[in-house]
Amino acid sequence: MRKQFAGKAAFFLGGFVFFLAGCVAGQQMAGPPKTLMHVFAYTPPDSATPEDFANFQKATEEMPGKIPGLRRVWAGKLREPVPAENDTIRTYAVAMEFDSLDALNAYAQNPVHVEWERVYARVRKQGTTTLDIMP
Repeated sequence: MRKQFAGKAAFFLGGFVFFLAGCVAGQQMAGPPKTLMHVFAYTPPDSATPEDFANFQKATEEMPGKIPGLRRVWAGKLREPVPAENDTIRTYAVAMEFDSLDALNAYAQNPVHVEWERVYARVRKQGTTTLDIMP
């Protein structure tokens, strides 16, 4: 009987510890994000091929982990085009989540970014519409 009670008590205690750990993790995740979002929309040239877009997507997806402070990236076609200056229409966009403004500034000089820009140049006309969303 005591062994049965001890087993149930240990099981209850273990479950309670996991519950508290979940509460603490949830509280840390709650609230406004503390990261910076770097978002830019662009217009592809008529000369961009499906292979160019595939290479761009691959190069973009590979940047997190290679550039310090770059957490995540999203790239793709916009649901609806966005008008820009001089009757330009932006149809594609990229969003990058950075740890901080310092990380965004350092990313521009990173060799991985420099190489990525060569791939990016094949899928966009000169000029972007860029926004940085600060925490």
